[in-house]
Parts: sequence; C-alpha cells; structure tokens
Amino acid sequence: MTARRPLVPSYGTASLADLSSSLLALLGMDTGNPLGLEPAGRVLLLLVDGLGAELLRAHPEAAPFLSAHPDRVLTAGFPATTATSLGTLGTGLSPGEHGMLGYRIAVPGTGHLLNCLRWTTQGPPVDPDEWQPAPTVFERAAEAGVAVGYVGPSAFEPTPFNRAVYRGVRFVGADTVDDRVEGARRSLAEPRSHVTVYYGGLDAAGHRFGWGSPRWLEQLAVVDRLAERLAQTLPPGSAMYVTADHGMVNVTERIDVDAVAALREGVALLGGDTRARHVYAAPGAAGVVLDAWRDVLAGKAWVVSREEAVASGWFGPRVRPGWLPRIGDVLAVPYTDCAVVSSVAEPIETSFAGAHGSLTSAEQHVPLLEVSTR
Repeated sequence: MTARRPLVPSYGTASLADLSSSLLALLGMDTGNPLGLEPAGRVLLLLVDGLGAELLRAHPEAAPFLSAHPDRVLTAGFPATTATSLGTLGTGLSPGEHGMLGYRIAVPGTGHLLNCLRWTTQGPPVDPDEWQPAPTVFERAAEAGVAVGYVGPSAFEPTPFNRAVYRGVRFVGADTVDDRVEGARRSLAEPRSHVTVYYGGLDAAGHRFGWGSPRWLEQLAVVDRLAERLAQTLPPGSAMYVTADHGMVNVTERIDVDAVAALREGVALLGGDTRARHVYAAPGAAGVVLDAWRDVLAGKAWVVSREEAVASGWFGPRVRPGWLPRIGDVLAVPYTDCAVVSSVAEPIETSFAGAHGSLTSAEQHVPLLEVSTR
C-alpha cells in the first residue's frame, strides 16, 4: 500500500450518512436525497460487516449474485470501524455530529475509555441516550408512520450500543441465514417499511484469517447466497440495497506500543483501533506525544493532532464542541499494511490477521448495490 494522502470521507455526497438520508427520502420523507435513490414502498438494507468494495471486486467468483449487479462506491467515514459506521447509519449524521468517534474512546473527565461496541468501561456507567442523544433515523421513520425493523443476532437486542444507534426499531432476533431471510420477509409485510438485516460473519473471518483467505471466501459465498435469497423475498414495489460498514486490510507488520518506550512516554490512555489510534496525552504532554509518534511511525502512518484531524474534515464538516474531548490529542492512522498494537492490553486485537479503521481506499470504500422490484 503506497497511499500518502488520506482519503477523507465524502460527507454530504457519498457517505453512509447520505445513504441513510436517501433511504428515508425514497420512502417519502423530507430528508434530502443526496444519492438520488428512486422512490419505493418498502426498503431492505443488507448491512454486511467488513464487505469493502475493493474486497468484493477482487473475488467476483465467490459472489456471483452480488457481482452481477452494478455497484456504486460510498465512503464509510472515520474511523472505518463498526461502532462509528453503525452510528452514522443509525443517525444519518457524520461521526463528528453523532459522537461515536471510534472503537475505544475517552469518557471525558473520568480517565477511562469506553468500548463503544461492547459498551464496557472501567469507569462509571455510560448512558447510551446521553452519549448519543441525536434522534435515530428509525425514530424519525417510525414517527412518520414507517414500520421499522432490524434483523440481527438475538444477543444484540438488549445491548446499550444498540440503544445508542438503533433506538426506534422493532428488533427481530435472527442467528442463522434462514432466520434472517424469514425475519426480513415478515418485517417487509407492512406496506411502508424500512428493514435492516445485519450479517457479521465476513468481518469475523477477515479478522481471524485475513480477507481473501479460504475461510473468508466461504463467508463471502454465504453473504452472496443470503443477498440472493433476500432479493427473492422482496414484495412488489420494493428496493433492496447492500452495503457495508468498512473494508479491511491484511496486516503484514505490527508496531507494539508496549514494546516501544517512545510510544508510551506522556501517554495517559491508548484508544481507537489498531488502524486508527486515539492517543490521549497526560496534561502538558501532547506536543511530546505528537513528536514521538510522528518519529516512530514515519513512512507508515498519518500522525496528526486532534485539531489537524478536525480541521481536515476526517470526522465530518463539523464536530460538536462537547465531543472534542472524546478525540485523542494525537491520532495515528496507518497507510501501510501495519497495525499499531498493544500486546499487553489488547492481546486479541494484536493477533488479528485483518484490520480496519484507516483512511485508505481499501478500508473506506464500501459498495452500494441495488436490487429492485419497483
């Protein structure tokens, strides 16, 4: 990977936030339609965790159904990670507006991190309604008379993360492909409906074995068959869209913060993902941390201050002032296939074969495929 300029997400024109607004618009809501989607009575969104556009295009033989449909490319948003992207899809807002600014981010004033996906922290409990207070697209749709459903793993239903990003949905627990197809079919029975189906097996295989591996290709084939079966369930006048929350790269080098003294000096908390680090400095140490991380990661990562990242639009055209302390004093975002790991604190993530979060095209670009019965 030779990228030297970050791929800043196309907020306002071709991002996941624009997809959410456009899906509401095609159901007749006055939300703006930046993607120019055609009206439909029913909308089904298949969200495939980790299905990057470049990854799909590299293996059309494993996904003949998806590959047969012309696709558009959207940008995920920054960081390109599930917690942030689902916050974007769930609110129709950029990360700087909804505040789900990474996988692990600081809870200001506590000295602790919040794992936004698992909703765990060593500090005081975090209320998901306060952490992400914006109305979700599902709440807005329900208020407009749209039947809103979410079909996904049954273990996800009671989580605070789902409360933060999926408020307003009617949750349908579905742990198998058959369950997902049946759950979607039932949810689409309403004449004006918005249904999301989530599948996470591809991302899990990519993390463990790497994208393009035999296990990953097996999961891509499962996704392809799921998409085909969902398309077959569509009632007349419906539109199905297939997209993802991020792409992925295979890790070829690991830089271990726990083994490099210069990367620990002045650091109070280490958050984010291995491909999008939030580095929180001790009081007065931000400049020292920035210089040290730039020196160690030279030629491997974009290393910028919080102010530089915000001004460059990484999190969107605007970051709410109250969310600024959630962002690291320093951000380290690899553009080579390296991961910035913490072998002591994060042994599982350190072992991942595939990772994501950065501002490279492989991680940012996600497909948008359409199947219609209009």
